[in-house]
Amino acid sequence: MGGDARWTLVTGASSGIGLEIAQAFARLGRPLVLSARRGERLEALAAELPVPVAVVPADLAVPGAAEGLVAAIEARGITLHTLVNNAGFGLRGRFGALPARDQAEMVAVNVAAPTILSCLVLPGLVARRDGGILNVASTVAYLPGPNMAAYYASKAYLLSLSEALYEEARPYGVVVTAVCPGATATEFTERADVGGTKRFTGNVMKPEAVARAAVAGHLAGRAVVIPGAANRAAVLGARLMPRWLSRKVAARLQG
Repeated sequence: MGGDARWTLVTGASSGIGLEIAQAFARLGRPLVLSARRGERLEALAAELPVPVAVVPADLAVPGAAEGLVAAIEARGITLHTLVNNAGFGLRGRFGALPARDQAEMVAVNVAAPTILSCLVLPGLVARRDGGILNVASTVAYLPGPNMAAYYASKAYLLSLSEALYEEARPYGVVVTAVCPGATATEFTERADVGGTKRFTGNVMKPEAVARAAVAGHLAGRAVVIPGAANRAAVLGARLMPRWLSRKVAARLQG
C-alpha cells in the first residue's frame, strides 16, 4: 500500500459523524485509514467499503497514542493526503463535580490528540503542496458552556486552531477546515448525558447530512463549515449576543 494514492485518515471512525465521513470519502474513491478504540467495528466497516482500507485501532486518551498512530501508518508505507480529526467526547455536569481524570482524558482526546496529529501530518502536506485537514469542532465553540465547561472550551480551541492553520497552510495549497455541527443524532448524546437537554430536543441533524456538508465544504476550500440553516442562524446569534447573555443561554440549554 502507499504510492501516490490519496489516503485519508479518519479518527473516531467507528460510529456517528466519523463513520459517515469515512463513507463519504470512500464514495470519492479515497483509500482510508480508519482509527478508533473499537477495532471490531472498524473491521466491520472496512469490509463494507469499496476502497483499500487500513485499520489502526488507537485510544487517543492514552499518552503517546497519537504519535503511535502516525508511526503505525508510516510503517505500512502509507502517505496521508487528508487528516480528519473527528474523535472526541463530551461530559455534562458542574465542572467541580466531574472527575478530574475523566475531564483530563476528554481534553487529551478533544484537544491534545488533534493538535499532535495535525503537527505531525501538516509538514508533509505543506512539503507536497497538497492535501488537507478536516477538524470536527461544534457550534458550541462559539459559546461558553456552563455545565459542560471543558467540552465547550475544547471545541473553541479546535475552531481557533483550525482557522489559524487555514491561514498558515493556504499559501501552500493545503486546506484546513473546521466543521461545526450542532446537535446531531450520534452515540455522543448518550455518553455525554445530554439527550434530555433543550439543545437536543429541537433541531437535531443526522450524521450523514453533517458528513456530506463537512466533506463538500472541505473540498471547496472553506475554512469553516456550519451544516444546517438553523445552526448557522444560531451561530450568528451567538456571535452578536453579549457574552453575559450567551453564558446564561448556554447554561439554560445544558441545564
